[in-house]
Amino acid sequence: MAKQDYYELLGVAKGVSEEDLKKAYRKKAIQYHPDKNPGNKEAEEMFKKIGHAYEVLKDPEKRAAYDRYGHAAFEGPGAGAPRGPGGAGGGGFHDPFDIFREVFGGGGGGGGGGVFDEMFGGGGQRDGGRDGADLRYDLEISLEEAARGVEKEITFRKNMVCDRCEGNGAEPGSKRTTCPTCRGTGQIRRSGGIITFTQTCPTCGGAGTKVEKACTQCRGEGRLPRTAKINVRIPPGVDTGSRLRSVGNGEAGVAGGESGDLYIVLTVKDHELFERQGDDLFCEIPIKFTLAALGGTIEVPTLFGKASLKLPGGTQSGTTFRLRGKGMPSLRNRGDQGDQLVRVHVEVPQSLSSEQRKILEQFALVSGDAENPTSKSWFEKAKKFF
Repeated sequence: MAKQDYYELLGVAKGVSEEDLKKAYRKKAIQYHPDKNPGNKEAEEMFKKIGHAYEVLKDPEKRAAYDRYGHAAFEGPGAGAPRGPGGAGGGGFHDPFDIFREVFGGGGGGGGGGVFDEMFGGGGQRDGGRDGADLRYDLEISLEEAARGVEKEITFRKNMVCDRCEGNGAEPGSKRTTCPTCRGTGQIRRSGGIITFTQTCPTCGGAGTKVEKACTQCRGEGRLPRTAKINVRIPPGVDTGSRLRSVGNGEAGVAGGESGDLYIVLTVKDHELFERQGDDLFCEIPIKFTLAALGGTIEVPTLFGKASLKLPGGTQSGTTFRLRGKGMPSLRNRGDQGDQLVRVHVEVPQSLSSEQRKILEQFALVSGDAENPTSKSWFEKAKKFF
């Protein structure tokens, strides 16, 4: 089977810049990372493929060889590719998780890595700065709010840009200089035989730079814990477990790094009348036995107002009726709406007045219920026991 073009794998053009190449790989790595696709062998294989593709294209010499010879540059002894860390030819690629750690600045491991640490925890490394962490906020809403949509103001604590140094970490009048330990990369590499370990620089904390004089307010961090308030618009149709992303409302980055995102995870409270079943709503309504026998129309509550439900004469207890379009809005298919299912239960009066009893006794005589108190169909099945 022919190998897929490396540029196509990463979704970039042939003349792509180094920065755009890294962004494209970062996006694909998150999409196919094993942490996000547990047990998905196809996603795991794709993660390895894009790792190999990025390993080639990020290296100028390998990229030039690939542009000239294609995949043949790395096949067979003496091929046109320069020697890689694993030897000559096609064996010279890093573990894709090493590339993942390189792009995301930490996290990850041989068993799958830490994409969710990056999503809900530590930020990545970027251009001399460190990206802020993504945050999670758990929000509880009512079923009515989930049905109609709602806007909520939420308050939470997070690290925000220091207003004294404007996030630079340096005291006004001072400046930042290249870290002498990592020489601006923010990382140091240690070799353990055939394995190379990468870790965050202990001197600059991954920023790649140091301040001459630390800001007296944030002590060189460039950010401070503060209380933030934002408005969140919740669309109709959400359910427990739905997650909303608020871009840039996570923690502030360090030394010019980008702010993280805020993820609002929703819980919809149980309702006293309605039970949700996907996009449908289910409720139970008790009715009088006279209504069940004679039939009639009743008003039924819905999340969007009252609705009329017509019951035919002879309605049996436990019968379920469907009110179309009175359920929850569909979150996936805008404009669609579920149904409301109404199950009726016939109530038997627990006490009767003398007049009511007299009328019912007369009805029993007229209808033959006094002599045959059970249904005829049931009696035919059970008569052999008598």
